[in-house]
Order: sequence, then C-alpha cells, then structure tokens
Amino acid sequence: MPGSTSFRPPNAAGEGPLSYAVFQLARAHRGRAAAMLRAMNLHPGQELLLMQLYDRDGQTQAELLERVDLDHSTVSKSLRRMQDAGLLTREPARHDRRVMVVRLTAAGRAPQQSITDMWRTLEQISVRDLTPEQVEMFTAWARLIETSVRDHGRRAPAG
Repeated sequence: MPGSTSFRPPNAAGEGPLSYAVFQLARAHRGRAAAMLRAMNLHPGQELLLMQLYDRDGQTQAELLERVDLDHSTVSKSLRRMQDAGLLTREPARHDRRVMVVRLTAAGRAPQQSITDMWRTLEQISVRDLTPEQVEMFTAWARLIETSVRDHGRRAPAG
C-alpha cells in the first residue's frame, strides 16, 4: 500500500493502528477542507449547515441539529456567526415562538456552487490513488466503523 511503510504510530497508539490512522486521515481531510472553506470566507461545519438548507430551506434549529449530528452549542454558535455574516436569518416559528426557523439569505445561497465544487475537488484529491472498487470498499468500511463507534455507548454491556 502507498505510504504504509512510512506510517508509524507513536508507541502509545501501537495497540490502535486503525484508530490512529482514522485520526490522521480525519485531521488531514479536515485541514484540507478548512483551507478550501477559508477561501470562501466560511468556517468548517458552516458548509454542512448550508448544504442542509440548500436541500430544504426553512428548517428549525432542532431539525438542523439532528441532520448534522453536532451538539447544540456548536450549531447555535455557527448559526449565530452565519447570521451575523448575513448568510441566514433565524426567526421564531409562527406556531411556537420558542422554535427558531432558519432561512437562507441571497448571500447564503450564493456559495452553493462553490461548496459543491469544493466537495468534488476534495473527493478527487482524496481518491486520486484509489480504484473505484477501493473507494466503494473504503466507504462501506468507514460507515461500518462509524456505526460501531457511535453505537458503542448505546449498547448494553456484554456479560
């Protein structure tokens, strides 16, 4: 495998080579994405919220929380920043003034193609040395690992 001989986790991670590789991959991927987002004057994670609103504008803050699977304070802070930047509005819902409805502004709709292009470019960079079959296998394995990690705290202990 390319790069496998130079990959050497620190001794403390020696019993977790896959976990360390996932960490390094996520860090590298997020770093590249962050640089691309900075060029669009966005912070990491804001594009995820925008993409959800591109799919369905006018969602409640609770719906967005569920869709991006981030904690409340992170989403709330991002939405506040995005509102201050003029990308979206947050207004109380007609049916319940405690519920906030999030809507895109024209400035929020503007980077849609740039975000789509960014994800395409990031994908091309990520898979350039992989075959389509390897991409498919990696994606399936990554989803399986993600499910395993997410479900770990939810399962009853074996015993």
